[in-house]
This record gives sequence, C-alpha cells and structure tokens, in this order.
Amino acid sequence: MPEALTATNDFVVKFANVNGSGSASANGLFAKSIMRMGIPIASRNIFPSNIQGLPTWFEVRVSGAGHLGRRGGVDLMVAMNPQTWDRDLAEIEPGGYLFYDSTRPIPQSKFRLDINVIGVPLTQMCNAAYTDPRQRQLFKNIIYLGALSALIGIEPAVVEQLLGEQYKGKERLAASNRAAFHMGRDWVAANLAPIGLRLERMDAISNRIMVEGNNAAGLGAVYGGATVCAWYPITPSTSLAEAFENWCRKFRTDKETGKKKYAIVQAEDELASIGIVIGAAWNGARAFTATSGPGISLMQEFVGLAYFAEIPAVIFDVQRAGPSTGMPTRTQQSDILAAAYASHGDTKHIVLFPQDPTECFEMGAAAMDLADRFQTPVFVLLDLDIGMNEWLCEPFKWDDARRMDRGKVMTAEELEAGREFGRYLDVDGDGVPYRTYPGTHPSKGAYFTRGTSRDRYAKYTEAGGAYVDNMERLLRKFATAKTHVPHPVERRSKVATRDGAIYIGSSSAAMDEALGALEADGIHLDALRIRAFPFHDGVMDFIARHDRVFVIEQNRDAQLRTLLMVEGNLDAARLVPVLHYDGTPITARFIRAAIAGRVKPARLGVAAE
Repeated sequence: MPEALTATNDFVVKFANVNGSGSASANGLFAKSIMRMGIPIASRNIFPSNIQGLPTWFEVRVSGAGHLGRRGGVDLMVAMNPQTWDRDLAEIEPGGYLFYDSTRPIPQSKFRLDINVIGVPLTQMCNAAYTDPRQRQLFKNIIYLGALSALIGIEPAVVEQLLGEQYKGKERLAASNRAAFHMGRDWVAANLAPIGLRLERMDAISNRIMVEGNNAAGLGAVYGGATVCAWYPITPSTSLAEAFENWCRKFRTDKETGKKKYAIVQAEDELASIGIVIGAAWNGARAFTATSGPGISLMQEFVGLAYFAEIPAVIFDVQRAGPSTGMPTRTQQSDILAAAYASHGDTKHIVLFPQDPTECFEMGAAAMDLADRFQTPVFVLLDLDIGMNEWLCEPFKWDDARRMDRGKVMTAEELEAGREFGRYLDVDGDGVPYRTYPGTHPSKGAYFTRGTSRDRYAKYTEAGGAYVDNMERLLRKFATAKTHVPHPVERRSKVATRDGAIYIGSSSAAMDEALGALEADGIHLDALRIRAFPFHDGVMDFIARHDRVFVIEQNRDAQLRTLLMVEGNLDAARLVPVLHYDGTPITARFIRAAIAGRVKPARLGVAAE
C-alpha cells in the first residue's frame, strides 16, 4: 500500500454516480452531516443536461479554514459509476483513497499503484437484505453513507438526526434508512480501519446558512420591490423565477383575502419575456426576467429598445457554457460583453457581478433601484456555480428603514404647478431625465414612447444634431452611474508589489485561497474584485498603480480583459489573461499555477520584474 494521505478537516471527497440513481439524497446527507459537526464545507453538483443515465458528480470540499472555492484534486473518490472509472481514478491525489463497490472482481490493471483502495461489497449487502430492485438501488446509497461515516469519523447521531428530519412523519422510512446506514457502518467496523482523512467536531459555522444563489436572488428581487416576473424556462436560471414565486407566496399574498399582489408570467419565449418586463416597467411596476446566455441572445432587440426609450428592466443572467446550446449544466463567465453592450448600435448597460448568494440577495434588490434611478436595463450576472449550488453564507441583512429609489419621477402636483417636462431633457446635468407614469395628469406629462430618434421632448426627428445630443446624454447618464453601482473591493498585499490581479463573481472564493497560497510562495499581489460595470474610477486607478495586472476570468476570450481595455483605453500587454473555461468552477490550484508560472518570488520586499 502507498503512503496514505492524512488530513483533519481539510480534504476533498468526490462522488461519481449515475444520474437518476437516487444518489443525490445520500450525498446531500453526507455534506449536511459534516456541516452539522460545525465544520465548514463547500459542495458542488456537476451534472448532465439530460434527465437520466449520464454521469453525475458531487464534490464536497471540507475546509476547517473556511475555504469555499474548489481546491482542485480529489483525496477520496467514491466511485459508483463504471462508465467513468478511469476518469475518476485519474483525479485522485497520490496517496489518496478510492472507495468502490467490491461485489464484482475488478482486474488489478484497473487500479493505480499510488492510491489506497477501499472495497465494500455494497451490491452483495443490498441483495442479501432487500428483494425489491428499487430498494436495492436506493439503500445502496445509504449503505455507502454509513460506510463512509465510519471511515472518516462522521458522528452517527448527526446522520440519524438528519434522517429523522428528512422523513419526519414517516417513521417506517426513517427506520429503514437508519438500518441501511448502520449496515454500512457496521460492516466497516468489522472489516476495515478508519482512514487518514478524519473529521473532528468544530464550532466554525456559527449562524451561517447554506443557500443557492438563485434562491437568494429571487428573495432579493422581492425585497427590492419587484412585483412582476416574466420568464421562459432555461437552465440554469429556472429556479430563480421559481424561488421568486415561492417567496411571493409568502410575502406578496394578502393574509386576509389570499389575493396575490404579484404577477408571474411564463412567456412563450425569451423575447416575449423581456417584452412583458419592459411593458410592466413602463407602467410603473418593478419587473425582471431570469435567463441564461441563449436568452440574452434572443432579447437583444428589446434590450436596445429599453436602453434607447429609457425604460427600467432587470435581467438576471445565470451564465452557462456557450455558445449556442453549449453545455447547459456547466458554468462560465461568458456573457460579460453580451450584457455590457447588448443590442445593435451604441449601447452600454449597467452590469452587476455578485460573488456569492449573499451578494445575489443584495444586488438583486439593488438592481431594482438602479434600473429605476437610471431608467435603463440592469444585468445581474450570476453563473451556474453560484446559482445552482449551495454556498455557506452569512445570514442576509436588510434595513427596514430602506425605501425604494424610484429616481426622477415627476408628479401631478409638479406638472400642475407648471414645471417644464421634457421626457429626454437633462435638467440636472447628470444625464438622467424626468419621467412620468401613465395617467399621472389628465393633460400634462404625456409623451410617445418610441424606439426611433426624437428630441428632448420626445418628438420624432431624424435631425442629426438631436440624435447626437441624445446619445451623448445617455453617455453622461452612464458616467453618473459609476458612483452609484457597487464599488470594487481591494485587497492590499502585505509586501509592496507592482503586480496586481483583477477578478469577478464566483472566481472570488478560489481567488482568495490562491492569493494566500501565492503569498506563502513568496509571490505578492494586490487584488481587486470588480463588482459592477460601468467601472468605478478605482478600477483604472488600480491598474495604473501596477506594471502588470492578471485578469482572472472563466471564459475563453478574456471578455473582462477586453472590456477593461476598451473602456480604459489600456495597453493590452499590461493586462495578462488567466482563463479557465472547461465548464467546471475555477480552482485555487489553477489560479496559483497560472500566476506562479509568470511571477518570480519577491525578495527583500520588492516584487521581481
């Protein structure tokens, strides 16, 4: 046997299963039980876009230090899918562990000599205990949960409690699952010894919660005042609209009458969805849609209308791997340019980049204010990693004294008093005009909403001067937004350095860990997490202070880097792309290796050239 890996509360377990085999429940119990022991975890589903039969994986990062990004590599592989056996074995770290069903003999040539093999006869145990084929399959998953609990030190009482909660009111099911769990646990106790990967109870969770980004964004939309959602189902954004509906049932339903104070429309396609959102927002409602890259492609013309006619709209884009259908159940950050410059002609849109479900909640609410204040589409760019995976987060916070920012809306009283109204008139010099809601006044404040060119008073014209005047005002408005969007977050190195790193969104968790690892290697970088476009002045100031800036993103074409170069008129050589785009979430190891290969360790507190 090779020298075995040893670690306490710091390792990666990966389950390789067949989609539709019922493994998700057992794998989820595995993750929850570790968290119930007070140990931070980060879990991720990697699943196919079909319904049943293809491979699926579930990865659990156990990190007493609290790292929530993917590390890279696997310390314990639970190999339950013969189709992916070779691929799964290749991921195991030298000295790591392979857990498999040993009922049927497997040729020695199918194993690696540098890993530790743990065989448990799961199928044999199931066949002896159960006669129903479906029971054999489902309880096999619970049996391997029991076996793993004995191998790494999961407290059995914790799993029993979770089973009781899951099957509350169904004691027969709870009892049969407990029996299967102990069947696996007892077999390991009688035949094997615990392995070098161990769990020890901690108190590192506190009051943190596990929540998906889509769920958080849906709740944020509710708190942000949204009353209309129009959407068309598409992976991985569907659960965001569903979450909004669930939260609306709780918070937007009159308790006495049962009347719903919200509207949710599943439209015939994405183009219709954004059209409904624009119509609702024009009428004064706060409205949004949830979609992914293919939906953004279809929405382009209507997004241009909302930009040019200056109508609020919020678009949650849960990014996936493209182009075209691409990989619907894989993650990327590949809609950055599509969102920033959506539609034909000259457009620029506000884009928000949440890093985790907490910011999905916060930015989901903030997007509604920004859309109203600037009378424009606002994109919230999540991705599948944030949207569909549960993240360990601080509880959401909300100030009950906060009020919606509806921006510049002229009232009937102001119109009656004779205040001048020009729908596209810039009276304050910030590029943001006043608007009215339909029916504000019986004879004043009305205007024709159009996608064609017009003057400051919304009158149709093709005069070049009026068109240029309007387009330049839109740029002033966009520049004003710089100070209102979420500001970037900077992390200064402990050692003076001329090297920097810029990143966004879900790359943050892996980036935070990578920065610590690089620092331990003697490589020091200042880091800046961009949270919104238009870029705050601090972004260009950060770049100006450094000779070289690594731009870490999850797409092939360096879209964030391109946006920085275009908006800042920057030298391409100054921005070094670090690109990860295989559809899996970026890892700390990947970032560390990519940067370490280009930077020499600092000496005497000064970064090497």
